[in-house]
Amino acid sequence: MAGVDSLAVPSTHRLGAEGFSLDVRVARLPGLFKHLALTLLMAAALVATIELITRASLSETVAYVLDPMRPATTAIGLVFLVLIAFDALFGRRHMGVLVLAPFAVIPALISKQKQIFLSDPLYPTDLLFGRQIVELLPAMVRDRPGTAIAIAVGLVAGVALLTFALRHAWRRFARIGLQGRLVRLAVALPLIAGFVSIMDYNQFSWLRDRLRVIPIMWDQTENYRHNGFLLAFSINVPMANVSTPSGYSLDAIERIASEPLPAGTTHRMKPDVIVLMSESLFDPTRLPNVTLEPDPMPTIRAMQGGNVFSPEFGGMTSNVEFEALTGFSNAFLPYGSIPYQQYIRESLPSLATFFRGEGYVSRAIHPFQKWFWNRGSVYQSFGFDAFASEETMPPMVKRGIFASDESLTGEIIRQADILDDPFFFFAVTLQGHGPYEANRYAHNTIKVTGDLPQADRQVLETYAQGVKEADDNLRRLMDWARERDRETIIVIFGDHLPPLNTVYTSTGFMPQVTASRKGSLDEMKIQHETPLVVWSNKTGARKDIGTISPAFLSYQILKTAGYEHPYYTGFLGTVFERFPVIDRYMLIDRRGRETVDWLRRPKIVSTIRDYRFLQHDMMFGKRHGIDRFFRPQDLPHLPQT
Repeated sequence: MAGVDSLAVPSTHRLGAEGFSLDVRVARLPGLFKHLALTLLMAAALVATIELITRASLSETVAYVLDPMRPATTAIGLVFLVLIAFDALFGRRHMGVLVLAPFAVIPALISKQKQIFLSDPLYPTDLLFGRQIVELLPAMVRDRPGTAIAIAVGLVAGVALLTFALRHAWRRFARIGLQGRLVRLAVALPLIAGFVSIMDYNQFSWLRDRLRVIPIMWDQTENYRHNGFLLAFSINVPMANVSTPSGYSLDAIERIASEPLPAGTTHRMKPDVIVLMSESLFDPTRLPNVTLEPDPMPTIRAMQGGNVFSPEFGGMTSNVEFEALTGFSNAFLPYGSIPYQQYIRESLPSLATFFRGEGYVSRAIHPFQKWFWNRGSVYQSFGFDAFASEETMPPMVKRGIFASDESLTGEIIRQADILDDPFFFFAVTLQGHGPYEANRYAHNTIKVTGDLPQADRQVLETYAQGVKEADDNLRRLMDWARERDRETIIVIFGDHLPPLNTVYTSTGFMPQVTASRKGSLDEMKIQHETPLVVWSNKTGARKDIGTISPAFLSYQILKTAGYEHPYYTGFLGTVFERFPVIDRYMLIDRRGRETVDWLRRPKIVSTIRDYRFLQHDMMFGKRHGIDRFFRPQDLPHLPQT
C-alpha cells in the first residue's frame, strides 16, 4: 500500500482485524493532516499571489490578507475546498493546485491589464467577448511592447513548466485511495455548494455577512478592493440575470402617465439625419497646465450645444451606443453588464425602427468587423436596413491600424448621394481609438507646450491630431450638407474620454489615470463629459442642450427633426425635463443639483421608477406598455436565421 493515501485501509487478517485496521487509520492520520495543512498553505499562497497581481501593491495585498474585516480567510477557505475536491477527482495529492492555479492567475493578469487600459477590473461578462481582446492585441502591443514581450515569454515558459509539472505529478505524487477520495468530495462539495447558495447579491445572507463578504455592486472598484479578486469576480457571475424591479407589474405600467401624441408627424419635409458617434472624442484643451496650438477643434467648439455625460471611460463604447440608439439607460442594468453582449436577443425599439417606420432608409456604418460588440446581430434587432461594416465597405485609408475619419466621411457622403429616399445614418468612427502611438500620423500639426514628460507629450500630440482630423471632417460633412436641398441634421458626440493614461495625472486633470465611478458633481462632469453638436443645414446649431445622458439623444434628435413619438419625445421628454443626467451613481436634475447613491435609497423618485419599469417591461418583461408607448412598426420581426 506504499504511496497510497486513504482514510482507511481494511485488514485482510481475520485475527485482530479491528485492531489492525484502527492502527492503520491512526498511522495514516499524520500524513493526512500534513497533506491538508500543505494544501491550506498553497491556497493561501494562491490567493495572495492573485491579489498581488491585481492590486500591484505588496502593502495592499498584506492589508487585505491580514484585515479581519475583509474576507481573505473566506477566500482561502473556498480555494482550499476546491483544491481538495480537485485532488479527489484526479486521485493524486496536490494535483488540484497545479490544475487550478493557471486558471486563477491568468484572469488576474488579464484583469490588471484591463485596469490599465480601462478603469474597471475583469468581469465575468468580459469572457463573452474574448475575441475582441485578441483583435485589439496589436494596438496594445504597440502601446506596451515590454509588457507584451514579458507576457508572451511568461506564457510560453508557463505552459512548458506546467506540462512538465503535470507529468511529474502524475507519476510521483501520492495516490489517494477510493475511500479517501469519496470522503474529500463528501466534505468539500456540500460546503462549496452552500457557499454558492449564499452569494446571490440580491438577497441578504446572515452567514455571508459573518464571512465578511459584502457585495458592493454599485462600486465595483470597492467591491474588488474589499472582497478580493476571486470573491468579487464570483459575486459578479449572476450579473447577467437581471432581477425584476420591485413593484413591476401590469398595473404599474398602466399607471405610468402618457399623453396621446401624433406619432411620426413633422411640421416640415422629412429631414435626413446623420448621427456620428466619434470614438474617444474629448476636448483636450480642458487639460490644465498645457497649451495646444492651434485649437484642434474649432468647428466643434463653434457649433457645440452641450455635452454628453458618458457612463463609461476609455472603452465600453457599445454601452454608450446602446443608450443613444434605444433611449434606455445602463443605470438600470447590473454594474459591469454589456447589453449588446448579454441582453439584445430579440427585436427592440430604437431610432432605427422609428425612422424606418417613417419610410427612411436606416443604415449603420462602422469601419470595423461586424462581430465586434456583437453589432451585426444587435443592429438587426434594432431594425437597421443594413450594416455597412469593414467586410462590405470599400477599403479605408488607415491612421495607424484604424480606418481614418476622412475615409469614413467620404463613405457616408457616397452612400447618401445615391439615395433618393430620406435616410437615417448611425456611424461609429474608429480613428480616435487608443492607444496613441507616436507614429500614427506622418506629421502632427498640433503642438503641446507645458511641463509634461516627453512620453505624455507625444501621446497628447497624437491624440490631439486625431481630434483635429475629426473636426476637419465634421466641417467637410457640414460643407457638403449646406449644398443639399433637403434638410440635413448632423449630430456628433464622443462616446467617452480617451485612455490617455498618465497624461491625466501629469497635467493634474484628475488624480488617477482612469476616471472615478463616484465623486462630486464637478469631478464627475470633468471626467465624463464629451462634446455634443446638433446642427441643421437649415436652422443652424442647437445651443440650448446642456449636459445630458446618451439615453436622451433620441429625444433631442427627434425634437430637432420635428417629430413626435409617445416614448422618444413624450415619455423621455418628461424624464428629461426633471433629470437630464441619469448615472448609476448620480442623478442630476434640471437645476444642476445632484442626488448621489440614489439606487441605494429605499424609495426612488416616481419619474425614475417609471422609467425603470418601462425599460424592464420592453427588455425583459411582458411588454405591457407597447401599445401606449410604441407603434407596431417600432418592433419589426427579425428574419429567421
